[in-house]
Amino acid sequence: MEEDASLFPKKLLDDAPLVEDETDELEDPEFVLGSVPGEAENKADPGSSCPGKEQNADKRKQRPDVQDRMQASLLRRDLSHLDQLHEEKDLFIQKTREELRACRQRMGLLAKQQESVVAGLAAERAAGNMAAVGRLEEASQRLCSELGNEGDLQAKMTAVLQDSVSAMWHIEIQERQLEDARKSARAEAPAARKCLQERGASGKAERNRLLRVRFDPPGPMPAGMSCEVLVTFKPTVNKDLEGNVSFLAQTGRFSVPLKCSAKKCSLSLDKELIDFGSYVVGETASRTITLTNLGGLGTRFKFLLASECCEMDASPSVFNTSSSFTCEDKGFDSKVATSFSEQLTAGNESVPADVPSRKESGKLDIKEKEEGRPVEGVTLTTIVTVPPNEEQTEFSLGEIIEGEIGPFSTIKVPVIFTPIVPGTVSTRFKVVFKNQQCPTLYFKVVGVAIDVPVWVPKPNVDLKICMYDRLYQDSILVHTRSKAALRLNFEVCKGLQGHLELLPKTGCIQALSSYSVRLKFLPRRSLPEDAGKYFDKESRVLEAPMTIRVADQIKPVGFTVHAIVTTSDLELSPSGVDFGYCTIYEAIRTQVSLCNHSLLPQEFGFVGLPKFVDIQPNDGFGTILPLETLQLDVIFQPTKAKEYNFELVCKSEINRCFKLTCRAVGVHPLLELSHYQVKFAATSLYDTSVATLYVINSRLSVNSPTPSVPRIGLEDASPVGPTSFEFLLPSDSPITISPSVGTVWPGKRCLVRVAFRPVLTSELIHQEALQGLTKEAEAKSDTATQRKDQRRQSFSILRLQNRDRLFQASASQPLELQKEDLMSSSQEYQAVQATLTRPFQGKFDKFVVPCVVASGDTKDRKGTEPLSFSPHNTVYLELWCPAVAPSIVVTSDKGKTIADFGDIAVGQRGIKKVSIQNISPEHLDLEYSVLNPNGPFVLLNPIRKLVSGETQVLKLSFSPRESVLAQEMLEVITKRGTLSLALVGTGVASVTTCSIEGGVLNMGYVIAGESTSAGFKLQNNSPLPIKFSMQLDSLSTRSGGEHRLPQFLASPAQRTEVVGTQNYSGQSVFSVVPVEGVMEPGRAQDFTVTFSPDHESLYFSDQLQVVLFEKEISHQILLKGSARKYMMFVEGGDPLDVPVESLTVIPALHPERTEGDPQPGPPSPEAEELKPILVTLAYVQLDTDTPAPPATRELQVGCIRTTQLSPKKTVEFSLDSVASLQHEGFTIEPSKGFVERGQTKTISISWMPPIDFDPDHPLMVSALLQLRGDVKETYKVLFVAQVVTGP
Repeated sequence: MEEDASLFPKKLLDDAPLVEDETDELEDPEFVLGSVPGEAENKADPGSSCPGKEQNADKRKQRPDVQDRMQASLLRRDLSHLDQLHEEKDLFIQKTREELRACRQRMGLLAKQQESVVAGLAAERAAGNMAAVGRLEEASQRLCSELGNEGDLQAKMTAVLQDSVSAMWHIEIQERQLEDARKSARAEAPAARKCLQERGASGKAERNRLLRVRFDPPGPMPAGMSCEVLVTFKPTVNKDLEGNVSFLAQTGRFSVPLKCSAKKCSLSLDKELIDFGSYVVGETASRTITLTNLGGLGTRFKFLLASECCEMDASPSVFNTSSSFTCEDKGFDSKVATSFSEQLTAGNESVPADVPSRKESGKLDIKEKEEGRPVEGVTLTTIVTVPPNEEQTEFSLGEIIEGEIGPFSTIKVPVIFTPIVPGTVSTRFKVVFKNQQCPTLYFKVVGVAIDVPVWVPKPNVDLKICMYDRLYQDSILVHTRSKAALRLNFEVCKGLQGHLELLPKTGCIQALSSYSVRLKFLPRRSLPEDAGKYFDKESRVLEAPMTIRVADQIKPVGFTVHAIVTTSDLELSPSGVDFGYCTIYEAIRTQVSLCNHSLLPQEFGFVGLPKFVDIQPNDGFGTILPLETLQLDVIFQPTKAKEYNFELVCKSEINRCFKLTCRAVGVHPLLELSHYQVKFAATSLYDTSVATLYVINSRLSVNSPTPSVPRIGLEDASPVGPTSFEFLLPSDSPITISPSVGTVWPGKRCLVRVAFRPVLTSELIHQEALQGLTKEAEAKSDTATQRKDQRRQSFSILRLQNRDRLFQASASQPLELQKEDLMSSSQEYQAVQATLTRPFQGKFDKFVVPCVVASGDTKDRKGTEPLSFSPHNTVYLELWCPAVAPSIVVTSDKGKTIADFGDIAVGQRGIKKVSIQNISPEHLDLEYSVLNPNGPFVLLNPIRKLVSGETQVLKLSFSPRESVLAQEMLEVITKRGTLSLALVGTGVASVTTCSIEGGVLNMGYVIAGESTSAGFKLQNNSPLPIKFSMQLDSLSTRSGGEHRLPQFLASPAQRTEVVGTQNYSGQSVFSVVPVEGVMEPGRAQDFTVTFSPDHESLYFSDQLQVVLFEKEISHQILLKGSARKYMMFVEGGDPLDVPVESLTVIPALHPERTEGDPQPGPPSPEAEELKPILVTLAYVQLDTDTPAPPATRELQVGCIRTTQLSPKKTVEFSLDSVASLQHEGFTIEPSKGFVERGQTKTISISWMPPIDFDPDHPLMVSALLQLRGDVKETYKVLFVAQVVTGP
C-alpha cells in the first residue's frame, strides 16, 4: 500500500494526510508472528510517544530516548501486521469453506448423475441396446473416477481448513495478549503523526513523480454540469498500483479510485493430451497444438522434451493439471486457495494423462475415417510398451519450436507421429519461457504402431436388427499393403454355420489391392441354442467373431458380426372374444390388444372381415411400433337373431397370420325405439333441453316371417301381446325420462319425453362451500391471534388457551359441516352455486340408459311384484349431453336465481330488483314466459334486448291478496338458452288485538271545562311491522249523509250515527295519542285517549278507527263520556230525551227573574228545578203457584273527581218517602249516604207487588232524591211498576 499516497494530488494530500501512508512506512512487509518482542506483550509505556512542538516554555515535556521510540515503532508494526494477517486468514477460511461447500454440492450432483446412469444402464440393458450400454458403462466409470477425485479433494480441503482454524485461534490469542498495547498505540497515534509529518512529506514528493493531476477548479457548478480532470501516470516501478484522487466540495468529501496494472503474461495450451490412435508402421500422421498468450506482455518460448534441460527452464514446474496460468506474485494463503480452485477445475474438466478425452477421441476418429485408416479392431503381431522415460523418435515437433510470442497472440506448433516399432508409445513435452514468472507447461503425446499387411477397414459389421427366418446380406471389404498376392480363407465361428455364411470361403487378394466377401445371415429359431456364448438371450444381441486366415501369416485377421435378432410375432389379447347377447338394433364394442414383440415396426391389417364386424381405428390397418401395444375396438352388430361363430384374421407385412376367435348371440327384442341415440343441443346450466321418441311394439300377428319374429338366438319366438318397458336411469344423472315405465300394445307406440337439465354436482358445491368457510374461519383465527398478541405479556397463558380453543373450533367447524349437508335452499349453497356457474368451462357427458322389456301389462302384476324382465331383451338408449355456461346470469344477490320477496302484508306491494348480465359474445333478444294474470307477481319492466357484456335490472312486484305462500317461475328466453327465475313470496295478514273488550271506551263523568284520560293497548301478532293511524269520525269527511233524516227522528234501532254531542268551541271532545306510527312484530303499542268537554252533556260520543297501512280498518272503538256542571251526578233509569243536542247555546232564564236584575242570586229552594228520573220495574209472573223473584233496578250516585277547590269533599244523598214506598212494595237500599270523590254508590231498587195490587193497572209513585255537594240538586224519581206474564 505504499503507492496509494502517490496517487493523490499534492494540494489535497497536504490538506488531508492519509493514515494509510503513515502506517505503511512503519510496517515491515516481512512480518512473522514469532518475531513479536517480549516487551510488546506488556502494556506499552505511555511516555513512548513522540513529543510535539513546545507550547509553553515554562512547561517542558521530557523527550523519550531512542530505544523507547524504536520499541513503540516495532509495536505498531507488529500490531498492524497482526491485524492484516487476521484479516487474510479470515478471508482464506471463508473462501475455503465456500470451496468445500461447492465441492460437496458437486459430489451430490455427481452421485445423482451416477444414479441416473445406473438406472439408464439397467433400462438399456433390459431393452437390449448394447451400444447404449457400452456408452453408459463408460460414463459410469468416468463418474466414479470423478467422484473419487472429488472425495480426495474434499479430504485435503478439510485438513487445510482445520489447520487454518487452528492458526486463526493462535492469532486471536496473540491479539488478546496485545490488546493493552493496541490501546496504548491508539493513544500515541496523534503524537506519532506529528512526528512523521516531515517523513511523510518526502514520501509524498516521491509518489508525485509517478502521478500528476491537473485540475483547474471551475468555481460553482450548476446541477447537471461537469468539468475535466487530467491525470498523467508515468510508471517507474513494475508493480500494480491502486489508490484514489480525493476532492473537496461544499457538500463534502469524495474520491475517484485509480488503478494502474503492470503488464503480465497469461500463457496456456489448448490441450494436454494428443492421442494419434493406431497407425501402421511407416505411415506419418500430424496434429497441431496451440500456445496462447492472453496477457499484455510478450516473452520467448521453447518446446522441449520433458527430460531435456534448458537455460530458460529456471521457474518451478507446475504439476497440477490446469493449463492456464497468470504470472503475478501472491502470498502463501492466496497460493493455497488458488491451488484448491485449480484442483476443483481439474476434478471436473481434466482426465488422466494416459486416457484420451472423449472430445479429442471423437475428433481423432472423424479424422481417421476421412483419411481411410483403421480406427479400431486392429490386430497386432507384437505389442511393445516403451517406458515414457526412454528417448523416443516416433514423435517430433515441427520447424517452429522456439521463438517470441507477443501479447494477445497464438502460436501453432505441429506434432508429427512416425511409427517405427509396433506397440504403444508415448512422449511428454514441455514449454519453457524466458519470463521467470511464467510456469512451465506440459503436454503428452500417445500413439499405437501396428504392423499387419492385411486388414479389414470395417472390423465391426453391424447388421442392425434382424428377424428370424429372414435373409440379410452384406459385403466385407479386405485390404492388403503387401506387394505380393496372398491367399485368404474365411471361417465362421463354430455353432453359427447353419445361420451365417461367407462366400466364397477361399479367395486370393492381389498385391496392394482389396477383396470383397459376401456375408449371408439367415437366423433360424434355434439360433439362441446354437450360438451359445455369442448370443445374449436377454438383450437378443449376437456378436459372432469371423476369422480371415492369411497364408504364411501366423496371426489371423478377425472381424465381428453384430446383430440384434428379434421375433416377428404379433399377439392378440385375448385370443377369443365372446360378445354375449346383442340386439339387432345396437352394436357391441370390445377392446383387444395387439402387441408387437419385435424390435422392428410392422405393418398389419385385418382382412376378410364379415359385414357385421368392424374394427377401428383405420378399419383395422396400421403400423405398430417395436414392443408397442395397440388397443383396437372390435364392433359387432348382428343383422338377425341367431348364434354367431367366426374368426378374424390379422396379417403382418411378411404375410404371417394371427387369428382372433369370436362368438355372439343375436337377439330380436320385443320392443324397439324410434331413436337409439339422442344428441342434445348445447344446454346451459340449469336450463332444460327436451327430446321425444317412441317405444314401438311392431308385432301384430304370430304368422310373421321367421327372421323378423322377436326371439333370443335360436330360441322360440316370443308371444304376441302387451309388452312393458322400464328405463333404468343412473343415479344422480341430469336426465329425466317420462314415462319411465309403461306398456305398449301390439301395433301401438308410446311417446317418451327425455329431458336434459345440467346442474353442478352437490359434491362440488359442498366442497367449494367448505373451502370458503374454512378460509373464513382461518382468517378469523388469524385476526383473533393478532389481537391476542397485542395484549400484555401477563396474559400469555390465557392467550394460548384461547388460541387453542379457537383453532379447535375452526378445525372442527368444517368437520361438522361435512356431517350436515348444506340444503339446496340455503343461502350459502346458492351463493356458491352462482359463483361456480359463471366460470363453467363446459362439459360433455354420454349416458347409456338401458330399457328392460318384459311380456305383459304392468297393471296385471300383483302389488309391487316386478315383471319378469329378461336381460337379453334389453334395448339401450344413448344420450349425448353437452353442457355449457349460461348466456345470461344473475349478478345481484350473489347470483341467486330465486327472488324471495319474503313476508308482505296482504294488500301491500313489495318490489324486488334482479340484475341480469349477458356474458355471451353476442347480442341477445329477450322474451319472457307469461306470468299468472290473476297471480300476485308482475314483471314491471320487460327488457327486450341485452347487449354483450351489458347488465340490466328487472323490476318485479309482489302484491298478495290473501295470506298464502305464492310461488311462480319466470323464464327469460334467448336463442342461446333460458334463464329461470323462481319468484317466491308470502302474504301475511295483519293481525292485531285490542285491550278494550266490547269495542266501547267509556270515559265516565267529568266536570265541564276539565279533562280526563284513559289508555289502551294494541298488540301486533303478525311477523311484520305494521303501519297504523288513528282516525276519529268527528274529524273525518263524510259523503252521502247530507240527505238523511236527523237521528232524533229515527227510531233507536235505526240510529247508526256514533258521533254525539260536540264542544261548542269547535275543539274535538276526544283526542288520541299517538296518531300514527309503526308497530314492530310481537310488540304492543300504548295509546292515550283524552276526554275534554267544554259544556254539560250526557251524550258526548265519537268513534275511533284503527287504520292499518292507510287502507284496512282493523278496530273501531266507541268513545263515550258525560260532563256535569257540578261534582255530583245520578245515572240510571229510563231515557227521557234524545241523545242529540243543538250546537246553539240557549241561556237558561228563571221565570221569576226580571230583566233589571243586575246580579241574580242563587235560585231559591221553592224555585229549584226538579230533574225527572223514570224507573220502570216489571214483575214477571211465571206461575201462580211459584212466587217469582222481585223486579230490581239500580241507580248510581257519583262524585266527580275535580281539580277545583271546593269545601265539600263528598256528596251526600237522601231519598224521602221511603215508608210510603215500602207500603207499595218497594225496597230501596240505601236510602241515604255519601260518596267520596271519584267514587260511585249504587242504590238498589226492588219491587214485589202487594197483595191488593191490580195487575191491570200499573203502579205509579214518586219520591224526591236530594244530592248535596258544592250545590244542592233535587231529582224527582218516578217509579212505575207492573206485572207481566212473560219476559
